Amino acid sequence: MSTEPKQELTSVDLAALVGELGSYEGAKVDKAYLYGDDLVRLKMRDFDRGRVELMLEVGDRKRVHTVSPERVPDAPGRPPQFAMMLRNRLSGADFVGVEQYEFDRILEFVFDREDGMTRIIVELFGQGNVAVTNREYEVIDSLETVRLKSRTVVPGSRYEFPESRVNPLTVSREAFDQQMDDSDTDVVRTLATQLNFGGLYAEELCTRAGVEKTLDIEDASEDEYERIYQAIERLALDLRNATLEPRVYLEGEGNDGSGDSESNDENGDSGGDGNSDDVDAERDDETNAHVVDVTPFPLEEHEGLASESHETFNGALEEYFFRLDLDADEPDPRDQRPDFEEQIAKHQRIIDQQEGAIQGFDEQAEAEREKAELLYAHYGTVDDLLSTVRSARDDGVPWGEIAGRLDEAKEEGMDAAQPFVDVNGKEGTVTIRLEGDPITLLVEDGVEKNADRLYTEAKRIAEKKEGALAAIEDTREELAEIERRRDEWETDDSDEEAADEEGDDERDWLAEPSVPIRQNEQWYERFRWFRTSDDYLVIGGRNADQNEELVKKYLERGDRVLHTQAHGGPVTVLKATDPSEASSGDIEIPDSSVEEAAQFAVSYSSVWKDGRYAGDVYVVDSDQVSKTPESGEYLEKGGFAIRGDRTYLDDTPVGVAVGIQCEPYTRVVGGPPSAIEGQAVTTIEVEPGRFAQADAAKRIYRELRERFADESFVRKIASPDQIAHFLPPGGSRLLEE
Repeated sequence: MSTEPKQELTSVDLAALVGELGSYEGAKVDKAYLYGDDLVRLKMRDFDRGRVELMLEVGDRKRVHTVSPERVPDAPGRPPQFAMMLRNRLSGADFVGVEQYEFDRILEFVFDREDGMTRIIVELFGQGNVAVTNREYEVIDSLETVRLKSRTVVPGSRYEFPESRVNPLTVSREAFDQQMDDSDTDVVRTLATQLNFGGLYAEELCTRAGVEKTLDIEDASEDEYERIYQAIERLALDLRNATLEPRVYLEGEGNDGSGDSESNDENGDSGGDGNSDDVDAERDDETNAHVVDVTPFPLEEHEGLASESHETFNGALEEYFFRLDLDADEPDPRDQRPDFEEQIAKHQRIIDQQEGAIQGFDEQAEAEREKAELLYAHYGTVDDLLSTVRSARDDGVPWGEIAGRLDEAKEEGMDAAQPFVDVNGKEGTVTIRLEGDPITLLVEDGVEKNADRLYTEAKRIAEKKEGALAAIEDTREELAEIERRRDEWETDDSDEEAADEEGDDERDWLAEPSVPIRQNEQWYERFRWFRTSDDYLVIGGRNADQNEELVKKYLERGDRVLHTQAHGGPVTVLKATDPSEASSGDIEIPDSSVEEAAQFAVSYSSVWKDGRYAGDVYVVDSDQVSKTPESGEYLEKGGFAIRGDRTYLDDTPVGVAVGIQCEPYTRVVGGPPSAIEGQAVTTIEVEPGRFAQADAAKRIYRELRERFADESFVRKIASPDQIAHFLPPGGSRLLEE
């Protein structure tokens, strides 16, 4: 029976890892990189070890470890905004340390520089996330925004950790017994869920303790509790003392189940397996076994698997995930149907959680409003109570004595004391109960201010609900897209076979397991640009400076200039010739190219930003454009004067497609759909919508990555920031196909 390879590190793995990672304290950060939207690489330099490469991946695979420099992926072409932010905050910073948050799958890396501290919080659970905060845990940026009932991770807000859970490595015997007794299932499930060990380590603990895994909790004896607790203590001791014997486990052809094979890891340095090439050669020569797990010490649960020992857990993790990538290349991706059912179930679970959060926000907001209204309904009683407490404090009466007096007055039947519950001297508050609901009040504030504070809290909760509504709409759209692709997969088999037969002479780039990267950055790529379906270059300014530059430097005889009637559009130049070629006024540019250039001009103007779907565009020849104003007029930067007649293209529709080109060069392209669809191997159309530019770019990136068998290719050439380069300013949404 085949074992599914491990894709995510466990809480036990992270507990073992922090000690090794902590040994790099004092290393200085050189540079940060972001691959796609889920893999962060930090390049550091350690005084003793030299170059240190730290990988943080939070996508389908969730891992943290160092890697050997020779195994570092090539740097992406243009660093995205998130990577630039990390470089600005971390360049030259010292690595201070790393901690695991409680026993959760969360690591917090701390970096310090003269101008401030930076915390990088890596979430290796759920959808995964990397949040960057300052010393006070204010979120600077994060790969994903989180808006749930239980927690929020949004730039500008304070980072919220998940709710605390039981830490089984520090749990007392009494608390352990209580957790076990509270369960209504068997021993192994109780260890996995109530004690938070997860499935594998729950089974391992049962095996080490000699306790039947399926034993019902009600039938478990005191002796069996004791043996399990001792097994947990031994595990915790090994982790605290870093008593590790890392293993990489394998199964498949060549696995005789005989146990350990010798590792070539002699030096135990920055995650490196000294002679990793030899290990790879042995693998090729001796066996077709594939890796299935990596652990910080040998597991009795894996006794039947072959294993390789490593000096360091970092080294074992590096080898495991490197080999996992090699194993993943072996099947033909074209034969693998995506697990649509799992994706649909996952999104439905998220929607259920978000609906619960929305309902919770409604209930919380209503509860705060009801508290405020209760204060006004019992105004006299509450005011008397607050006045009594304030007067006592003014007379120097201690908080404890005030509580005692109010309790006595309550027993004696005094009306003003009846709502009293408790006081908190540290916070300066008194808690009362009105019609069954406890309400905490600031003593120094009157009834009105306390009520206003409750109304304000209700309003804040209602605003959180608005964010949750936007999030659930995103999830529903993603779910609809997955269902569409599932239906397409199931119904279009015959069409795909026909397309394969027709396209035998053409390379199917989407299905290629490895797409070669061929880049050749051109002078015009810093502007907005595209090539028309007739192969004419169109360039547009991104701002007033670029508009100025286009007219002064790149506008030549024979070119056409286009601009929208609406204010706030780019200067758009339809080049008759390339700047390296001799210009001529005799070139007749096809109407199709003029129309595509007009669509480009209107799409990247304020027309799109305003949510409109069409606008008027005018076209003039290059010699009608001047930077010299008429007498008495003034031209702003980026502006220009038009002399002579204009040709108008009324009601030009907006339209933008973004795609990936594979030949002659590999790059992201974008512009009018009629032009881009003929140049890219796959495209996605967008229209004006409510998703911010960065959010729309992430959605496009994820869709493109799923379309290519070679996901690493998309990561290298089409980051969300590179895609955003081709999206119009303002909101967008992906068109349904």
